[in-house]
Amino acid sequence: MIDPENPPAINRMVLQQVIAVLSDGLILVETDGAISWANPSALAMHRIEKMEDLGGSVEGYRRRFTLRYRNNHLLEEGQYPLERLLAGEEVGEVTVEVSPADDPDQLWVHTAKSMVIADAGARPDVLVLVLRDETPRYEAEKRFEKAFNANPAPGLICRQEDQRFIRVNQGFLEMTGLTREEIIGRTVDELGLFSNCETGEDAREKLAEGRVVRQREALIPIPEGDRLVIVAAEPIPVGEEACMLFTFADLDGRRKAQIALRQSEERFSKSFRLSPAPTAISRLDDFVLTEVNEAFLQLCGRRAEEVVGKTASELKLWEDVKARKAIEVKLKDNIPVRDEPLTMALKDGSFADCLVSAERVEINDQQCVIWALQDVTERRRTEAELVEAIESVMADTSWFSRTIVDKLANVRQTSRGKPPSAGLADLTERETDMLSLICEGRSDAEMGDVLCLSKHTIRNHIASLYNKIGVNRRAAAVIWARERGFKGTRTNRNGR
Repeated sequence: MIDPENPPAINRMVLQQVIAVLSDGLILVETDGAISWANPSALAMHRIEKMEDLGGSVEGYRRRFTLRYRNNHLLEEGQYPLERLLAGEEVGEVTVEVSPADDPDQLWVHTAKSMVIADAGARPDVLVLVLRDETPRYEAEKRFEKAFNANPAPGLICRQEDQRFIRVNQGFLEMTGLTREEIIGRTVDELGLFSNCETGEDAREKLAEGRVVRQREALIPIPEGDRLVIVAAEPIPVGEEACMLFTFADLDGRRKAQIALRQSEERFSKSFRLSPAPTAISRLDDFVLTEVNEAFLQLCGRRAEEVVGKTASELKLWEDVKARKAIEVKLKDNIPVRDEPLTMALKDGSFADCLVSAERVEINDQQCVIWALQDVTERRRTEAELVEAIESVMADTSWFSRTIVDKLANVRQTSRGKPPSAGLADLTERETDMLSLICEGRSDAEMGDVLCLSKHTIRNHIASLYNKIGVNRRAAAVIWARERGFKGTRTNRNGR
């Protein structure tokens, strides 16, 4: 029988052997405040090897170690778990940060709770502080917190229980323009996260059940208006709480770019259709015409359905096939074409002189060519008529003053747009003789008699002269000579 007045003491040796192998840390404290024993786990949690390094007593422990709550507030005297245990207070699970008093840069996290072992008479015999090392978990959470805050991708974390946001990173703040205070503590519905989402109800149900919410488009209401995003959510533990991690991809830039592109395409389409200049668009790879404007159709005399879907080759659009192919080669080599002269074959059988400009462009991710034409038929006809008129007038300039002759010559050269190919000094002696006889108005036969040459030879010499001075008729040769002050002097080889 156990004497209630004198119950047997607990076998400390057996107790210590039992708890020595536990993974939790245990510190045994006597009722007088002395630390009588600690298992290896408790020593390892304090980064020490000897029990004496715990301080020997509750008071010594306070001197050796500094404890803080997780909010960084110091534990005042009497608040240490060992002190509360010694005072007879029951210590529920409390999490504290522990540092050596002489090295505050070292830090680890313990969760502590109390245990009282009574003797057979139900009197406290051993006071036990049970420790659990939470350092790895909190370090992992700290790394996650750091990565979450530093991640440029927008992110939010809410508690699953009440769906209130407890974390927000800088990426989300920058994307929305909201402040941290405007987000933390608000619910998913208050923020309107799925209020403008076609599958919002389904997302809310999955959120309430703590299930993964797959990517979906949503409009987040922000001060400047709605912002288009892709949002996804997945369950994640934060501390002891079940939470949901939201991640976002900002699509607003893409939406604005699409709007700007659509507006740009609309402006281009309007200017293309309404342009008074004949304009067309073809694919680059095969030069099939995909679009033409009204001015182009009026110029070539065809309907849109006759042109679109065909190439210039199929339409026999350009008279000079070789010149057309040369332009197409330039465009394939990404060389812009500027004011290339081409003659367009019209549907009624007539022709139109055009200046063609073309350049590669990208339309709807396809390489194309935009063609711009200038109809210069009337201008060329007017210029030709002007040149003929000037040449007719200048065929006999004896009654014009030198000033008028010079002005007419200048107008003629400007109209032709092509400078003479040679000067008087470039002519051979025979070419000078031929020019003199032409200026005298001699016929081919007369020129043959004067120079004792056959009619065929005379014609060859005249053709060579025309080619050198850039003319194609006698009147033009006379004007060319008069423009340069040629007086018709020639060598008389036969003494005549």
